[in-house]
Amino acid sequence: MNDASRVHRDAVVVDSHNDLVLSITAPGLGERGTFKHRWLPELRAGGVNVQVCPLYSDPQIPEAHLRQTLRQIAALKREADLNAGDVAICRSGAEIDAALDDGKIALVIAMEGALALGPDESILEIFYELGVRMISFTHMGRTLLADGSGEDEAGSRLPRAGVAVLGEMERLGIVFDVSHLGAAGVEHVLELASRPVIASHSAARALSDHHRNLTDEQLRGIAATGGVIGLNLLACFIDQENPTIDRVVDHYEHLVEVVGIEHVGVGPDFIADIYDDLFPAHANLSSEGLDTRVNIEDLHATRHLPNLTEALLGRGFSERDVRLILGENYLRVFREVMGVRGD
Repeated sequence: MNDASRVHRDAVVVDSHNDLVLSITAPGLGERGTFKHRWLPELRAGGVNVQVCPLYSDPQIPEAHLRQTLRQIAALKREADLNAGDVAICRSGAEIDAALDDGKIALVIAMEGALALGPDESILEIFYELGVRMISFTHMGRTLLADGSGEDEAGSRLPRAGVAVLGEMERLGIVFDVSHLGAAGVEHVLELASRPVIASHSAARALSDHHRNLTDEQLRGIAATGGVIGLNLLACFIDQENPTIDRVVDHYEHLVEVVGIEHVGVGPDFIADIYDDLFPAHANLSSEGLDTRVNIEDLHATRHLPNLTEALLGRGFSERDVRLILGENYLRVFREVMGVRGD
């Protein structure tokens, strides 16, 4: 076993964004849509110990947001029950630690876009009881809680509903995720936040100039809260012209230079295989001018994560630094925030 394989095997690997719930709720996939036959082998091959599982509902079907979200929670819970010897849905840092001690993969339920909440913070505690421990307010466009980065020209801060939901998240112990949030919204959140904030899947705008990526000022603001930036490994956000593992490491070097090693993580957003499940090969899945089906060679699926460790070590990152990036930084935030009531 080479050094990279040993480091990856011994590290705690936290993947802060994997849309696998879309796969396990897709009709007609059979065994390919299950944890046992599809996702458990994939996560094990990637060495993943903690998997954040975002719930995502189609913004084009507003009348179904609540039902879609509840259906996804139900499906994830069902798969966790069927594979109780291998995975556990975790609601706190202590539960994550217990799952890891038992050799299980810890699953964390997140909401991407939070469309099921509408403008109403009063129902957030229901989702908290169902296990939701991380929330982002937007995708690319506008929701009742905030504007996504695709709406940056509007210059919108959080509306009253967004401010209220953020406050309730801090009270309950739910991690706030700024990925996809518009620039003015990120600034507003960082002004209001009293607990660590994360970006679950965002890259460095200084290296790839797209509104979905974060500026150095935004990166520093997240770090100032004690939070973590999980680097998005989707090719179109890393480099539209030259998406390679070397460019991924360039992003990591930039993040560490800007915010320090203690505030950097892994937020892959590997979507190619899931798109293959959900859409025909001829479907146009471009988003905000980017082709989301372009892949980084040898780094476009969970099973490829050991290649990231090898690339980081090859660039000169120390074993300690790689362990922090792979998961220890996220574990610190999860232990501090998840399920821990605020003042």
